[in-house]
Amino acid sequence: MPWLKLSGPRAVCNVARSDIRLGSTFHGAIMGRLSTHVLDTANGVPAKGVRLALHRLSNDGSWLPVATATTNADGRTDAPMMLGESYKTGTYMLTFHVGDYFRARGAALSDPAFLDVVPLRFSCADADGHYHVPLLVSPWSYSTYRGS
Repeated sequence: MPWLKLSGPRAVCNVARSDIRLGSTFHGAIMGRLSTHVLDTANGVPAKGVRLALHRLSNDGSWLPVATATTNADGRTDAPMMLGESYKTGTYMLTFHVGDYFRARGAALSDPAFLDVVPLRFSCADADGHYHVPLLVSPWSYSTYRGS
């Protein structure tokens, strides 16, 4: 089971990923987090092996890199994209490299692919909130929502 080592003034403990819940508290501090997952709606399966990147919009309008990950067999990242001290309110963009995923599955894609890289821009306003931003995708469409 993957473990996250949390440290700093807000938390000092080891926590299993499955033990982190909305409104979780560690040593009395509520911890914000951002998580994601990808579902392949064309094949009805979790999308394993999707590369993704998280960027934060800075005050000067540039995009600052925050984290990168690749989805596991459940279509999820092994750990939240942001958790605890790394989690901050602001405007973010998750970028999903779905063209590479569908090419690897042998999907018949146009050249260039209709969907190659899907950017999702969203904002996190709650300093202690849990924001879950899933991507439901096929080679021809995608959707998202704020999940739980």
